[in-house]
Amino acid sequence: MAATPRIALVTGANKGIGLEIARQLAQAGVSVIIGTRNPGRASAAVAELSFAGLQVRSISLDLNDHATIAAAAETIGAENGRLDILVNNAGIVDAEDGPPTSGSPDAARRIMDTNFVGTLAVTQAMMPLLRQSAAARIVNLSSSLGSLAVNGDPASPYYSARLIGYNASKAALNMLTVQLAEELRDTPHVINSVSPGYVRTDLTGQNGFMTPEEGAKLPFQYALLGNDAVSGRFVEASGETPW
Repeated sequence: MAATPRIALVTGANKGIGLEIARQLAQAGVSVIIGTRNPGRASAAVAELSFAGLQVRSISLDLNDHATIAAAAETIGAENGRLDILVNNAGIVDAEDGPPTSGSPDAARRIMDTNFVGTLAVTQAMMPLLRQSAAARIVNLSSSLGSLAVNGDPASPYYSARLIGYNASKAALNMLTVQLAEELRDTPHVINSVSPGYVRTDLTGQNGFMTPEEGAKLPFQYALLGNDAVSGRFVEASGETPW
């Protein structure tokens, strides 16, 4: 009898890095649920991946609408009884974000509500299902911009990227990784922050050094960590990222 495939939820997976993470997980035999707030893009993503023979489906999920998060958890629980992999990929930038002296506080609030509070809400809603997994894997899509050490290092290539809302949201996301890793310390469940790198996506205005396929490789790897997995790390392609 064939083994039951692992179940993964990838938020914001209708395009960009999220879509490529979903593709790579499905290619590895994982049954992937694409969480997205845009029904049209969800249908297009599912059609694209299904046409390639991959096992994917979509679910309505808006990080700013906690009712959709609760409903998604209920649906996944009813259909699968568990969740093995959660990739917290969904996130936003805001044109009104900027340095601390000029970035819009309202923009910072919008970014924080999505990138941190929304991700926290998804993680909490899915936690009962993740605990039903033999060894759940949670991947938070972070950024080197969320590193306090990097932000304070004049030698860093990211030093001048002063986006108070976005950078703070990723630092907060890293705090979720650290604290949840400690909560899960005596369990087989693992959570890590993964920085995919500077990837050409809509979020970066199609700027960057990497393709979405390349950017998806490290999150994909951490979603499938084995039994010897280390939890509570902050990593990028070149190795550990300082907090």
